Amino acid sequence: MAQASTTEEQLIWEKWVTTRDSHAGNLLVKKYMSLVSYHVQRISVGLPRNVSRDDLRSLGMIGLYDALEKFDPTRDLKFDTYASFRIRGAIIDGLRKEDWLSRSTREKSKRIEAAIEKLEQKYMRTVSAKEIALELNLTEEEVYTTMNEYFFANILSIDEQPNEQDEKEGQSFVLKDDKAEIPEEKVMKDELIQEMANMISSLNEKEQLVLSLFYQEELTLTEIGQVMDLSTSRISQIHSKAIFKLRQSLKKIN
Repeated sequence: MAQASTTEEQLIWEKWVTTRDSHAGNLLVKKYMSLVSYHVQRISVGLPRNVSRDDLRSLGMIGLYDALEKFDPTRDLKFDTYASFRIRGAIIDGLRKEDWLSRSTREKSKRIEAAIEKLEQKYMRTVSAKEIALELNLTEEEVYTTMNEYFFANILSIDEQPNEQDEKEGQSFVLKDDKAEIPEEKVMKDELIQEMANMISSLNEKEQLVLSLFYQEELTLTEIGQVMDLSTSRISQIHSKAIFKLRQSLKKIN
């Protein structure tokens, strides 16, 4: 049965690659649509609620279509892997082009940053979200959500290297020897890894488990909720708190 299924898929791919058969293309889109849903859920974790998940899904579909157009089945690369790069890249690029972080969120994040600086100078230690919330008359949830959204916005603003170096005339890329490791960089990298390990070990058991399942096992928030017998919203809350704590600790070593 599995063999027949594999053979059938190979025939579909052959039709698509050789003749761009529309029926074959539709079958492949349906088969790999779950990849779009997967990446939409993972990326949307750090986004504000005003960002439409349907818009993210549309961006992801563009990435999937792009992957189907450019994929070469003769290469030693799984389509799932190739498509994932394209889907995620399309969503991130789409987000970068839109100023999806509202003015009120930006202003609130500045107030929170100022409060953090003020309270840390006052207490000479890292302050909690509860202390920040009390200072600004906000809820803890508002503090977590605002800072995580702002943190994600900053990450999106950083230019990334292209995932795929498409061969285009007139376009050139600077190739870096990633295997050549500078001793100083290795020491700093090792220290940062150790610091991150210490930070993660300081989180409570649930926070560590959620981060492990989300980033290492690559489960969605819904799947983690099923594993831990908690609602998706509760898992999202635990994830936000954990990221906030790590973000605060990371600032101390930068």
